[in-house]
Amino acid sequence: MWAIDATGCLTDEGNAAVFVVVDHCTGECLGVHAARRGTRKEAIECLREAVRFTKGRYEDKIAKDTKLRHDHGSQFISHAFQYELKTLGIESSPSFVRQPEGNGCVERFIRTLKEQLLWLQRFRTVAELNRALRDFARRFNNHWIIGRIGYRTPAAHRRILLGEAA
Repeated sequence: MWAIDATGCLTDEGNAAVFVVVDHCTGECLGVHAARRGTRKEAIECLREAVRFTKGRYEDKIAKDTKLRHDHGSQFISHAFQYELKTLGIESSPSFVRQPEGNGCVERFIRTLKEQLLWLQRFRTVAELNRALRDFARRFNNHWIIGRIGYRTPAAHRRILLGEAA
């Protein structure tokens, strides 16, 4: 099960939308993408990044047996986003209306992202923000210790689940 959601950030260019995809099991940030506008196209770009990160490539039905939890944001219930899910083989799993805890894994990641990056730094451009987001995701996945997964990092937990050597 994956989860997707969005938040906002102020840059010197104006407001930016920040989309993230998180793995429920490992807590890993699979995709992160910022853009000037929070459209369905930008949400799809974040989803595509998550698919490339986990599967190493992007093609039809590559992510079958994956579910994606999302709220009822217009980007996520749009025809284009739902079509992308279907093309990738991902099952749409909307959370209950007005129940953000139903998408708690990604909400918790966004809180950490805000506390550790977005509220602490000022970004001149959306491109600069995207670089900082990718660096944060890499550091989070490889160094952030999470109690619910046995006080391991998300990357270490994934390796254990896949039976790989640490």
